[in-house]
Amino acid sequence: MASFIKPSIIRQTCLAASKRNFSTKIPSSFPAINKPAGRSTFVRDALPGSMRVAAFHASGRQSILPPLPQSIDGTSNDAAPVPKPSPSHGSYHWTFERLIAVGLVPLTVAPFVSGSLNPATDALLCAAILIHSHIGFESCIIDYFPAKRVPKTKALFWWGLRGATVLVGVGLYEFETNDVGVTEGIKRIWRA
Repeated sequence: MASFIKPSIIRQTCLAASKRNFSTKIPSSFPAINKPAGRSTFVRDALPGSMRVAAFHASGRQSILPPLPQSIDGTSNDAAPVPKPSPSHGSYHWTFERLIAVGLVPLTVAPFVSGSLNPATDALLCAAILIHSHIGFESCIIDYFPAKRVPKTKALFWWGLRGATVLVGVGLYEFETNDVGVTEGIKRIWRA
């Protein structure tokens, strides 16, 4: 008798469930009708857990670098301060940077094409690379560490850059005078 009742109960249960799912009539016990859902509930239910978490954050409550208080120096109608012209800044500085960058191309290729190991060309290449690197890292420090916001950090990086430039300059000088030189060193590494 148990085997006779069991299939009929299962059949009725399956039919009742399918009729309920395909019904167009919403019962009054439906939770969305009885209790209105707030926005946060909708967002919490609609978005998967991986999208609700920020990709990078220091903590849930505190920013990495909070914004400065919004203030205007002077009035809103004052002109922006114009820096004094100087030969070591502005367009002169930019032109010097471009000349160094463009000059690196022939200085890098010339020793390998000509085949001669001239110490003067090697020294010029080392000096141009050192100046180009110093100016590039200096621009990064100026852009990413404004003195108004993080003055101590900027000073630390500024002096670190100066120290690293002197250290690399001394190292290149030692490599040029007491060893084979940069050009010959690159040739040996290339052939190895």
